[in-house]
Amino acid sequence: MRAFDPTPLYRATVGFDRIADMLDRVMASDVQAPSYPPYNIEKVDENAYRISIAVAGFSAEDLNVEVKEHALLVSARREETDDERTFLHRGIATRAFERRFHLADHVKVTGATHADGMLHIDLVREVPEALKPRRIEIARNARDEQPLVEGRAEGSRVN
Repeated sequence: MRAFDPTPLYRATVGFDRIADMLDRVMASDVQAPSYPPYNIEKVDENAYRISIAVAGFSAEDLNVEVKEHALLVSARREETDDERTFLHRGIATRAFERRFHLADHVKVTGATHADGMLHIDLVREVPEALKPRRIEIARNARDEQPLVEGRAEGSRVN
């Protein structure tokens, strides 16, 4: 059952239809999101983020990180080469996975590192100068500087 209707967003905003569509997709999906592999998303600065994904058992060569059309796609494929091993208990999952993150406008991936069973992906929001807030000077109208009635100073009253 759906509890959120994005229709009012379409009536009151301009240019946010992609966000409303994304909210509509998220709210409409009855399928539970995959939980493997576990990950964290942290804000490390006002415009900097880090995604950390637990990738125990994968080498850097097994992992693939790519950005395409406002989406970050992290995937892993691993070929099992040790057929001679016999596991009594196998608790470390090294199955293939694909994890997708939707990126906001102007968010760029700046790098990725693999260390101690963790894949860290660093992102930064770079807002172009043209989109940053700027102060607009209000010019005085030339008419405002002239007296309202010739021969009479501004602020004087007429009886």
